[in-house]
Amino acid sequence: MYILKEIFYTLQGEGRYTGRPAIFMRFAGCNLWTGHEKHRISAICTFCDTDFVGTDGPLGGKYTTEQLIAIIFSLWPDHRVAPFLVCTGGEPAMQMDQSLVDALHQSNCFISIETNGTMPLPTGIDWVCVSPKSTAPLLITSGDELKLVYPQAEAPPELYNHLDFKRFSLQPMDGPEIGKNTILTLEYCKKNPKWNLSLQTHKILNIP
Repeated sequence: MYILKEIFYTLQGEGRYTGRPAIFMRFAGCNLWTGHEKHRISAICTFCDTDFVGTDGPLGGKYTTEQLIAIIFSLWPDHRVAPFLVCTGGEPAMQMDQSLVDALHQSNCFISIETNGTMPLPTGIDWVCVSPKSTAPLLITSGDELKLVYPQAEAPPELYNHLDFKRFSLQPMDGPEIGKNTILTLEYCKKNPKWNLSLQTHKILNIP
């Protein structure tokens, strides 16, 4: 059984596939923070802006592989086009396994994952996006996209320039200083063209 906080159909809001229609599968749980505010100050990642605790989101619950695939195809509007999945969390690598990846591929799904890169992944995921968090050591050092929230005092972009990713994205840290952080991110990308600006357009558009 897989534990999902929520499953919903929307547009991908950030990174390489910004604007692409997608089904989000948000897995419950994370290895860097409990998700409870009382533990935030002691978490490895203190700036997370996502609720990944429990199963009380839209279509949240405990599912078998077959049940997940049925939900995916009930949400996807055009079965002539392969469903584009965003597997996220929390930390999806805590639950995703080879059996699930293989079954999703057999159902003709395109699988993307957004991971903190600290845990091993099943093979064959179509788009691997790693988002480093603070001092957490990276296990996944190659993939399709490295998307870094900026600024992080203990995780500057220079720390990752040598890694084997096809795309490097820099995303302003949300919160009270989002305006300042956006300017800092923009200026960094202009000075360091290896990095692409990534904005959370779903928040700008006020969509899930």
